[in-house]
Amino acid sequence: MKLNFLAFGLVILLGFSSYSQVEAPKFGKGLLNIVGKDSTWTMKFAMRMQFLGTATWDKSTDDGLVNPEQNFLVRRARLKFDGFAYSPKLRYKFELGLSNRDISGANQFTSNAPRYILDAVVMWNFYENFELWVGQTKLPGNIERVISSGNLQQVDRSLVNSRFNIDRDLGIQIRHHFNLTDKFLVREKLAISQGEGRNVTSGNLGGHQYTARIELLPFGKFISKGDYSGADLKREATPKLMLAATYDSNQNAVKTRSNLGSYMTNDVGFYETTINTTFVDAMFKYNGFSLMGEYAHRDAKDPIAKNSNGSQTGDIVLVGNGLNLQTGYLFKNNWEVSGRYTDINYDNVTGTNDQTQYTLGLSKYLLGHKLKVQTDLSYLSVANGTNELMYRLQMDVHF
Repeated sequence: MKLNFLAFGLVILLGFSSYSQVEAPKFGKGLLNIVGKDSTWTMKFAMRMQFLGTATWDKSTDDGLVNPEQNFLVRRARLKFDGFAYSPKLRYKFELGLSNRDISGANQFTSNAPRYILDAVVMWNFYENFELWVGQTKLPGNIERVISSGNLQQVDRSLVNSRFNIDRDLGIQIRHHFNLTDKFLVREKLAISQGEGRNVTSGNLGGHQYTARIELLPFGKFISKGDYSGADLKREATPKLMLAATYDSNQNAVKTRSNLGSYMTNDVGFYETTINTTFVDAMFKYNGFSLMGEYAHRDAKDPIAKNSNGSQTGDIVLVGNGLNLQTGYLFKNNWEVSGRYTDINYDNVTGTNDQTQYTLGLSKYLLGHKLKVQTDLSYLSVANGTNELMYRLQMDVHF
């Protein structure tokens, strides 16, 4: 609560200290865009909210019972700050999450404090096409995770992302790009991080996490970074394609999903095993049509957690693979229809049932991703388990 008031007070202070009367930007361009008198710094402040309603019906394969459930919540509520300090080559991003789902996960390793901070990162273009990133932010993982939750094509990300993504962490990243031809762009991203996830204050429990990603854009850049946004809102006049691969190795990891999931404790403290995650993904856009595909694979040196005497603790690394295919078409009236197919296959050692999900989505973009209403209907089939039908309706407002 104190942090909420601090953030609010900071906005008011900046506004009144800069101008006696603030002239706000256009909707979707931030609440305040401040430039220092000597132009040595800038700050854009924005906020966004997502309101989500969900209804699910579970059907048991044994007795045929259908049990409806409903849920309404503020899915996301966030404050965002970005700009540059001293020089346009030294940029920064700071983002706070205020909804219950944003701040959940407090434990002894976060000093039992809510996890308010999503991003706190400085990005320094120190030489030609090289950038050094320092701080907490998303690792260069699968494309669906790196796309902002405010720029998604459907209500939320797929099961492949929720089961296999590598999320945020604290560390350093080196990013570089170059052109093979006039159009063919190559981007390289390397990261070394703590391997514990975001907002951990207790230090490193296992080893470190190493991530490498390469992106190939044979037809050149997408308009307005469209390769990192759902739906072809810019209606690319020529075909645009990004092909990418990521390899991530979390050495001596102590969580069931690399830097996510639950901690694997044993009789001597923590069970440690090296967890490797591979992603191959693609994004294609042309004239309102979009197609995104992702394949994820996770393995571990020894996925079954054990005590010092070799007995099993009950914790198991969630190893396996997943495939996600998603497509959509944006009509000229800014209505979009989309479809998604997701297939999750876990290794037998996990004891977890495979899952297949089909999703049909409908979106109305009132002002692009800054103001939109989205709805989708999903059918989840679980092998040897309970099938589920889920309907969702969500509104996104981004000032």
